[in-house]
Amino acid sequence: MHIREKRCRTAANGGMALVRRILCFGDSNTYGYIPTGGRYDAHTRWPMHMAEVLGEGYEVVEEGFNGRTLVYDDPVEGGFKSGLAYLPPCLMSHNPLDAVVIMLGANDAKRRFGLTPATIGQCMMQLVKTAKLYAMDAHGNPSRIIITSPPPFLDNLMETRHGEHFGPQAIEVTRGLAAEYLRISKLLRCDFFDAGPYGEVSRLDAVHMTANGHIRLAEAMAEKIKSLF
Repeated sequence: MHIREKRCRTAANGGMALVRRILCFGDSNTYGYIPTGGRYDAHTRWPMHMAEVLGEGYEVVEEGFNGRTLVYDDPVEGGFKSGLAYLPPCLMSHNPLDAVVIMLGANDAKRRFGLTPATIGQCMMQLVKTAKLYAMDAHGNPSRIIITSPPPFLDNLMETRHGEHFGPQAIEVTRGLAAEYLRISKLLRCDFFDAGPYGEVSRLDAVHMTANGHIRLAEAMAEKIKSLF
């Protein structure tokens, strides 16, 4: 977890200016995993770069975890990958929050789970309903939830080291998440954002974003955040 803090300007009446707090909840593409291994620096990772773009008046909380799923424990990687299990204490420890950005679903496309875009959408729905219960702003109102579809995998997935555990079906599954998440956002009256057009994925592993993808996603998401407040 990483928080990029922004100092508040003093308001005209001598008080402190309002600070909007944004939590980014995701997997390795929120953590900032580099396609060749390691982690991008804080100036590159999209949540932290977004904080720089947003500037004063915003704080960004970074909650990315490699291998995180929406609701299922991973029988191979361990029982601590479920986003649903971690979400309530995560939100309560970081409240107050003005918005929660959820970008998950890619790891749920692994062949061992056998999930379709529609089933992954149902998992996202469960996660968002939970977020609505626990994420609150400074006035006790529910936080804005931004359901974000992750960048789809590239068509060379099976030629990379990730191909074996994701499987060929994961390409189409991840491509189908944007439409499904948009539908769910309307049902749950949440905001929606498609990271696909911005989060350029590297052909080195067909799964993780390039440095340029992080920068572009940060800039686009910053505009989305500003439009909400």
